[in-house]
Amino acid sequence: MQNTLDMAAGAEFDEDEEEPSFSDPEDFVDDIEDEELLADVLREKPLEADGIDSVVVVDNVPQVGPERLEKLKNVIHKIFSKFGKITNEFYPDTEGTTKGYIFLEYANPNHALEAVKNADGYKLDKQHTFRVNLFTDFDKYMNICDEWETPEKQPFKDFGNMRHWIEDQDCRDQYSVIYESGERTAIFANDPKEPIVAEERARWTETYVRWSPKGTYLATFHQRGIALWGGEKFKQIQRFSHQGVSLIDFSPCERYVVTFSPLLDTKEDPQAIIIWDILTGQKKRGFHCESSAHWPIFKWSQDGKFFARMTQDTLSIYETPSMGLLDKKSLKINGIKDFSWSPGDNIIAFWVPEDKDIPARVTLMQLPSRQEIRVRNLFNVVDCKLHWQRNGDYLCVKVDRTPKGTQGVVTNFEIFRMREKQVPVDVVEMKESIIAFAWEPNGSKFAVLHGESPRINASFYHVKNNGKIDLIKMFDKQQANSIFWSPQGQFMVLAGLRSMNGALAFVDTSDCTMMNIAEHYMASDVEWDPTGRYVVTSVSWWSHKVDNAYWLWTFQGRLLQKNNKDRFCQLLWRPRPPTLLSNEEIKNIKKDLKKYSKIFEQKDRLSQSKASKELVDKRRLMMEEYRNYRERAMQAYNDQRELRLQLRGDVDTDELESNVEDWEEETIEFFINEEIIPLGDLE
Repeated sequence: MQNTLDMAAGAEFDEDEEEPSFSDPEDFVDDIEDEELLADVLREKPLEADGIDSVVVVDNVPQVGPERLEKLKNVIHKIFSKFGKITNEFYPDTEGTTKGYIFLEYANPNHALEAVKNADGYKLDKQHTFRVNLFTDFDKYMNICDEWETPEKQPFKDFGNMRHWIEDQDCRDQYSVIYESGERTAIFANDPKEPIVAEERARWTETYVRWSPKGTYLATFHQRGIALWGGEKFKQIQRFSHQGVSLIDFSPCERYVVTFSPLLDTKEDPQAIIIWDILTGQKKRGFHCESSAHWPIFKWSQDGKFFARMTQDTLSIYETPSMGLLDKKSLKINGIKDFSWSPGDNIIAFWVPEDKDIPARVTLMQLPSRQEIRVRNLFNVVDCKLHWQRNGDYLCVKVDRTPKGTQGVVTNFEIFRMREKQVPVDVVEMKESIIAFAWEPNGSKFAVLHGESPRINASFYHVKNNGKIDLIKMFDKQQANSIFWSPQGQFMVLAGLRSMNGALAFVDTSDCTMMNIAEHYMASDVEWDPTGRYVVTSVSWWSHKVDNAYWLWTFQGRLLQKNNKDRFCQLLWRPRPPTLLSNEEIKNIKKDLKKYSKIFEQKDRLSQSKASKELVDKRRLMMEEYRNYRERAMQAYNDQRELRLQLRGDVDTDELESNVEDWEEETIEFFINEEIIPLGDLE
């Protein structure tokens, strides 16, 4: 065929000549395939499954006659059009009455998948709960092999004792340290004398690290995703592939991890936020994300059974492990500004600003029933902040308002007593600007920093059982902009971070005494250990390029260590899981604390004597090593004597300085010059 084409292209014919034949010879074999000639056309050839994989079948649809069919179609369209554009609908009927199942075709197969995922189990009314399946699933189920194949047994992976650090005999907590501008990451066991290295690696993470809520896993960040490490030797437990991941969040139960990446996200396949199952490593669900400015996007309930997300005028609550919407629908809340879960119960609090004549309101909602257990109306509101006490016993709503007839902003603290009937609310009014607020973790006190520099005041309040809130103490003229309570309560650090040059005040709130006042210049962070015995202040290289170090203090403010690390970046204490002791057992331990104290003091003395013995043994070993080295050096010196004599013309230079006692001292004077200058010449 190619020869024929060449002839046709190169030949010139006269009009009178006979037109040549362009037919193929009889023995010609066509060896060019359609894919080569028609590749662009074949690419657009419809696939066999086109249209079918975009169709869903909906069962348990109400059976209605012609008079109610239009209304049914409107309801169905409203429910299912949320998942994508519906291009075709078919309602089979018998003698004018629908059969109870319908077919819906979407413009995109991914929309059909979303419909199956979110609408399956949707409760239309008491008699009708939808069952939604892909049309292509029928072929899949029809072609299931009748012979049972036993699943392949997966080998058990033993990662060691995942909570080994809690079994430390000296009760030393661990913490992670990133230094050398992120090049090195180390895990240390805390000790009052000096930190003990548990693990240290180069380039363990590319940005920073995070501990899981109970301390089981250490998460490291990489360009391709997240890795989880644990066990005695910090082996890799799991990894999650998410290109460009920059933020993560764990569920409180440590069953799920949420990752965010700004790189991968498409309309059809949401990839910006992914929820993973930690145990299996499987992706549970992906979500779109417009902005990560307020991370975490999803907030978890205290038991990890629910997680919620707020969008414009909508609060979406999802349940695990299905990752589907609770009751298959979101809450429509016009103007919702913020929400927060209770740390002790499955209760969600949210607030809505004023709208014309409708006042602002704070609502407490019980989940999963969605019952509103308390609504508080507020007037002249500028802004609200929700602060839960760690056990969920109290909720403080910080309300900034502008009362009518006054200038400036007044702040009210609306205290909700969550454990009392009908959730009563107490109010504390503050006429000064609020710098910081924090609840005592295991108590009923809270602290407030208020005022303007240099007159910043620290006030301590106590929420009493009789419905009163008392001001216990106020310290004036404090250099502080942050409040850090001990995890066990009672003790706290008032810190003036960054711009306030690292001023520190250690406070005992049982009698509101100032235990110590200190300073860590340019401190950027304060971190309490999980037990509340120690606190770390640090200057991070990420915020300040000089004096990078972390200092270890006792809860009373006594400085124990100054650890200087080259370009130190981050320190994070390893969390501890909740105690297995009951409240009664904890009370008994506190009651018998003196008995335990004697045992601890004796152990401390033994530890000190052991340390002294170790120091003596260390020095003795160093002296022994020196003597051995000196003997080897003298032996080598003597062995080289003959060589030295040869090099120095048989002059024994070893003896030049050996007989110092036989030396004679001789003084030699040299007259260099003498010049006489008359005094008259100087005038």
